[in-house]
Amino acid sequence: MIFRGLTSTDHPILAHIIPMRRCNLSCAYCNEYDNFSKPVPLETMYERLDRLAGLGTTIITISGGEPLLHPDLDLIISRIRRHRMIAGMITNGYLLTAERIQRLNRAGLEHLQISIDNVLPDDVSKKSLKVLDRKLQLLAEHAEFHVNINSVVGGGIRNPQDALVIGKRAVELGFTSTVGIIHDGGGQLQPLKPEEREVYNQMRGLEKSSYAQINYFQDNIAHGKENRWRCRAGSRYLYICENGLVHYCSQQRGYPAKPLAQYTVDDIRREFLTEKTCAPRCTVACVHQISYMDFWRAPQTLTSGPQPQPDPDRLAQLQ
Repeated sequence: MIFRGLTSTDHPILAHIIPMRRCNLSCAYCNEYDNFSKPVPLETMYERLDRLAGLGTTIITISGGEPLLHPDLDLIISRIRRHRMIAGMITNGYLLTAERIQRLNRAGLEHLQISIDNVLPDDVSKKSLKVLDRKLQLLAEHAEFHVNINSVVGGGIRNPQDALVIGKRAVELGFTSTVGIIHDGGGQLQPLKPEEREVYNQMRGLEKSSYAQINYFQDNIAHGKENRWRCRAGSRYLYICENGLVHYCSQQRGYPAKPLAQYTVDDIRREFLTEKTCAPRCTVACVHQISYMDFWRAPQTLTSGPQPQPDPDRLAQLQ
């Protein structure tokens, strides 16, 4: 992946794709779900995956909503692997059973991430260790793919110490553990309080060294500092919504909002050189990580269109 990325900038490295916007939960801080959408038809998903393969995409991460609600998820994963792309998934974990995990093994899933927000469920999030610990045990017993447990601080999480409990449990079960910082309704920086920063620093000590951990973005975010970087969203990173439109990321839906079926190398080259005005206060870690290998080259000389503003009602909930 890194070799191909360094030798050519004309292809996406990572694409997040949404086969299902509906979710079985309703976490207060989340702006990426609804409770009514139907799954994207399988043939439509095939067309989108084939197009991403044609663009030279290396990694596909299936997200949502809750992707396990999609009736044809295993076939979607198999299609990704047929194109020799890396297949990952982000899930809330509620629907995992031993049989479901074994089906994911057979489909060829290579990476799964669950975010757990607290030890006990509350009115902010039901993604709690108490509810999900049995699911984690099933993963430890049956999963043939890599599992990462992401805990979070900030954004209304009542007990920051919960992140440490969750991280230590993940390591105990043989998984990797990471920590994220919850953003506001527009994916923008919300500085951590002193106690949250202390937990964040301890959590970093649990993380294994890997490509995903080498950047300094999260450290700056934890201290309320802006990052100066060249965001390659729309180029090296693509977010494809349930309607098949390409967006910068989950928190900046609305631009360029061009159908994936019409997305070309010219679009990739344009967005590679386009400066994103939301970048300095961005907290979307996957875009940071994917953009990292291109920091040293191609200063951005174009300006992006207007960035969507955070929803005031969502911000009010977060505050």
